[in-house]
Amino acid sequence: MTTVTLESLSVTHDGQQLVAATVRAPSGMELRVLNLGGVVQSLHVPDARGVLSDVVLGYDTPESYLRDTYYVGAICGRYAGRIANASFLIDGVPVRVSANQAGHHLHGGARGFSTRIWEIEPFDAPGIRGVVLTYVSPHGDEGFPGTLTARVTYTLTDDNVWDVTYDATTDRATPVNLTQHSYFNLAGAGSALDHTLRIDADRYLPVSGEQIPLGVLAPVTGTAFDLRTARPIRNILAAPAMMPHGLDDSFVLRGATTDVLRPAAELAHAASGRVLTVSTTAPSVHCYAAKYLVDVPGKRGEHYRPHDGICLEAQYLPDSPNHADFPSTIVLPGTPFRMQTRFAFTTRTPSAL
Repeated sequence: MTTVTLESLSVTHDGQQLVAATVRAPSGMELRVLNLGGVVQSLHVPDARGVLSDVVLGYDTPESYLRDTYYVGAICGRYAGRIANASFLIDGVPVRVSANQAGHHLHGGARGFSTRIWEIEPFDAPGIRGVVLTYVSPHGDEGFPGTLTARVTYTLTDDNVWDVTYDATTDRATPVNLTQHSYFNLAGAGSALDHTLRIDADRYLPVSGEQIPLGVLAPVTGTAFDLRTARPIRNILAAPAMMPHGLDDSFVLRGATTDVLRPAAELAHAASGRVLTVSTTAPSVHCYAAKYLVDVPGKRGEHYRPHDGICLEAQYLPDSPNHADFPSTIVLPGTPFRMQTRFAFTTRTPSAL
């Protein structure tokens, strides 16, 4: 059986042709990836009865991704998350990057990695198969210093695991923060409010009204951000502390940053029995409950509404270049960046909601 196929699409962007890769595992799990932004267009996984459903939000046509402003399914970079006032210092030298949200930098700027055409190469080996995506970001791209070569590997295993590995090298000091921005809905359609969420974090990152970090890492104990025990999404969002942005917050994972995967989050849907367990080498996970998806035309004629998907963005903390006590995001020549996130899909006995 062919496990990875490439398809040339009749759409171009920046003078380059769009390509879709379809990756299939023996279990039936299937991943469809675009070379535009490394977008995950679909991800089919089985439920407790073995029925496959697409568990990520998205669009039916590649043209729709050219108009997307929600980073649906895409790789975010060079810097995922916000950088306050779109500026920071490197070795005392001011750096100004593009300001694309209320004077701040968000998810790579006006033309971040989510908008770029990546090289895409398939691979197939015993027990694993997938694609390697590569993009070379030139010095000065969106204001960032250094030529950065980024490589993102999507791997499907025989046991329903989607691994994402990020690698990057640079020729001068520059901040790097990459993440995958898929919106998960384990029901396959409709609202995600009936999902339950657990996040393995003892601390979270308080932010201003403009969602800029205040510079402290606060304990979750006694707050609405204590998600160490699984809770329904609708109950989490009901807390006054979740206003006005809804759940759109960074959680600091336990332990020091290492090369070893550690637990990050668990998302579950009782009726289908699907469970998504996230582990990562990143220091934090940013959880976004899609408050700003308002009547967005999606797949199969659906119109996405707030909270129809949940993003679990394993990454470094936002605005880290401006906070010396946050884990550093500065990558140096000769010291490659590497980060891994694992999305493992399992099932439990389904139950009525």
